[in-house]
Amino acid sequence: MACSICPRNCKIDRAAAAGFCGCSSVVRVARAALHFDEEPCISGTRGSGTIFFSGCNLKCIFCQNYVLTDGTHGEIFSVSRLAEMMLKLQDLGAHNVNLVTPTPHRDAIVDALKAAKQDGLTIPVVYNTGSYETVETVRAFEGLVDIFLPDLKYRDPRLSLRFSHASDYFDVAIEAIAEMFRQVGPMVTDGDGIAVKGVRIRHLVLPGCVFDTRSVLDAIRNRFGTDCPVSLMSQFTPIPECTVKPLDRPLTRREYDSALDYCISLGFTNVYSQELSSVGRIFTPPFSDHVNL
Repeated sequence: MACSICPRNCKIDRAAAAGFCGCSSVVRVARAALHFDEEPCISGTRGSGTIFFSGCNLKCIFCQNYVLTDGTHGEIFSVSRLAEMMLKLQDLGAHNVNLVTPTPHRDAIVDALKAAKQDGLTIPVVYNTGSYETVETVRAFEGLVDIFLPDLKYRDPRLSLRFSHASDYFDVAIEAIAEMFRQVGPMVTDGDGIAVKGVRIRHLVLPGCVFDTRSVLDAIRNRFGTDCPVSLMSQFTPIPECTVKPLDRPLTRREYDSALDYCISLGFTNVYSQELSSVGRIFTPPFSDHVNL
């Protein structure tokens, strides 16, 4: 079947060859574990039950998880085993099941979520995405996903083309995020501050690109209002594989403070910020070709 799951619409028969995302018709998982490096409302005290999928339809040149982007890393999972993994993470005490880069595997994940919920999955399900999504793909998860963690990476199409090979990124992503809000609304937390439902938009401040961060924040305010929960991330870490300027250097404190000050000046009321000490490979978990819990 010609694949049209994502906006690339590459029309590849993934039973015969890999699509732009690097994925064939099988699901590969590179890591499934309790993860403590998300926002506090997601990781909590017991960890987020994170499942890292192999393959990506953006292939950002600065990606910290770049080893996964070609779609060949990790272990093949059937739908039934994926559902069992979700339930096992719940049994380990995870606050949620956190699906990282799920887009290329939409159909298998939808089937796995339905099976897991039928067999007793009750903790919230998190959809953790770069937001290069079709509205139709987001709609496929309605009633199955409780929390959406979408990136809004760029406003300037020149940057999204240069860094993520997608000049239409913003126009696509903003509509996908609007669909997420339609389904679950802005993020809601329980009495312990743990997310139970809703959307929180993430934006990673890139070195030399604070001008675009301001444009992204303007767009969020204009479309979703200042009550929209926002995570303004400082954790950009240069990777040796990326030599493109200005992404070959760390973010400076002055750049991040400028971005944060602008965010606050717009009147956002729910902002998660990071210390600049967040920079580093600590946010890149170990990946393996074999997944064991």
